[in-house]
Amino acid sequence: MRLAVIGTGNMGRALMGGFIRGGIISASDIYCFDVMPQALEAVKSELGVNAASSGIEAVTDADYILLAVKPQHFDATVRELASSIKSGAIVLSIAAAVTCDRIKGLIGEGTKFVRIMPNTPAQVGCGVSAVCPVGLTDEETDFVKQLLETCGEVILCDEKTLDAIGCVSGTGPAYVMLFIEALADAAVSLGIRRDDALKIAAGTVMGSGKLCLDTGKNPAVLKDMVCSPGGTTIAGVMALEENGFRNAAIKSVLAAYNKTLEMQGKK
Repeated sequence: MRLAVIGTGNMGRALMGGFIRGGIISASDIYCFDVMPQALEAVKSELGVNAASSGIEAVTDADYILLAVKPQHFDATVRELASSIKSGAIVLSIAAAVTCDRIKGLIGEGTKFVRIMPNTPAQVGCGVSAVCPVGLTDEETDFVKQLLETCGEVILCDEKTLDAIGCVSGTGPAYVMLFIEALADAAVSLGIRRDDALKIAAGTVMGSGKLCLDTGKNPAVLKDMVCSPGGTTIAGVMALEENGFRNAAIKSVLAAYNKTLEMQGKK
């Protein structure tokens, strides 16, 4: 099985690394291209993949083609490559806000493709990927799911759900980083060293997420378990509520979704 990867930035590199580490595909079967020669050489050195001299060379004879390019470069990239994609090949797109109809219009009727919304924690094997397959068999869908499971959780869904998921999982890491940074700043203000403060804040967020997933308990239940009557935690929770913490988090997701619709020309 031959995989072509067009675009070797953070997400392209993260996904390839997961595929290889997971044993789903060997580095020798991956052919990459990037318009930035230094990025291409870096991923070749890091992962041991093949560096193609052009996108056309990379996709020729590829069974799967991962398009990891920015949305603004997507159309031009696909137009250049479309005629070199062999019959039966499956295109994987991670371009945000690039709809299935848009992909289909560029690669042509009959070509199978998958729209994917991964997120940056895929770089450490803890990502979430929303996956919308179009025209794939059950076996092909299962293989794509296995590929992406090497980088974290996978949610199979339709396109509308994918866009909604992307506004939580795709944008969410930025909001979580703001929260970690704020917790760390507060810790520093209390006299804790910056390095320790970051470890404490990030570790608390990571552990809390794992606790929620592993126990399967509602976050409200887990929150209440920490909030002793008249204690420090409930005082902190009340301060968050007074400052609109939950409302701000909800509004951030809705703002991202509205922006997605705007980028798709639906608003």
